[in-house]
Amino acid sequence: MRSFFKSKNDSAPDETLTTNWATNLRRSLSHTRENLGKQLSNVLGGGKIDEAIYEELETVLLTADIGINATTWLLDTLRKQVKQDGLTDAAQLKGALKEALIALLAPLAPLARPLDTSTKKPFIIMLTGVNGVGKTTSIGKLAHYFRSQEKSVLLAAGDTFRAAAREQLMIWGERNNVSVVSQENSNQQKGDPAAVIFDAINAAKARSIDIVLADTAGRLTTQLHLMEEIKKIKRVIAKANTDAPHEVLLVLDANTGQNAISQVKAFDDALGVTGLILTKLDGTAKGGVIAAIARQRQQNPIPLRFIGVGEDMKDLRLFDAREFVDALFD
Repeated sequence: MRSFFKSKNDSAPDETLTTNWATNLRRSLSHTRENLGKQLSNVLGGGKIDEAIYEELETVLLTADIGINATTWLLDTLRKQVKQDGLTDAAQLKGALKEALIALLAPLAPLARPLDTSTKKPFIIMLTGVNGVGKTTSIGKLAHYFRSQEKSVLLAAGDTFRAAAREQLMIWGERNNVSVVSQENSNQQKGDPAAVIFDAINAAKARSIDIVLADTAGRLTTQLHLMEEIKKIKRVIAKANTDAPHEVLLVLDANTGQNAISQVKAFDDALGVTGLILTKLDGTAKGGVIAAIARQRQQNPIPLRFIGVGEDMKDLRLFDAREFVDALFD
């Protein structure tokens, strides 16, 4: 049996989105900017463009966790730009690098493939990822985002393994004035997550809810039995609603660095990931991993739907390639 936690009221939140987003983004990316932007300013302050400059630039990019493939692509692009435009001074490389990085990241921006939740009702979003990346917190922030669009939201407490996951989701439900479907007994661990999400979808249909956000337990990609379990959860969601889930969001922790690439591949192979959320960008110097993901998936990009740059509910925001790159450079 499932319990249905109902919030005190279902009115849309009164809070408004942060107006000065560019300033907040720049501040939140201070660690990555310190690691990348300021070092680039030192290397590209001026002087002749030669192999020594390219070598220094390669070191800076790799240090920022941009990865070998993306770094090689960026340097090759710069070399072509230098030849094409007849650039001679290293200071000219900074603008060229910014544009190359924007071009690399642009396919990840959801503007080309926006998340349109109005196409289905309920629109069912399943969240997945390894342990500790911030799935449950991201669900709370997503609930705030959709509520700010005057959408009704239901949360499904599908993480039946982690202690206090249900309680954490209920707290987010209270903050956002949305309901949560969970196991009846909060002390009952290792229940059936698929059954909880199944019940949540049926509850959403009965209540004419716009969006269902389904939490799932964290799992390592090497835990094959748990990867099979997440596939089962997706199949059960499809039984509750034939064409669901309508979006499968993989949550990645920016601190993971290059390991994020293997996580994207493993979860995409298992579930067919349709979007990414990159969390904790405010606490890491490894924000360059976005470029590594972009290069790895250049032929078949998965939209980076949201980036997390703080603890506040409003700090999960749509990814914009140009805004992001501008925030990295001084």
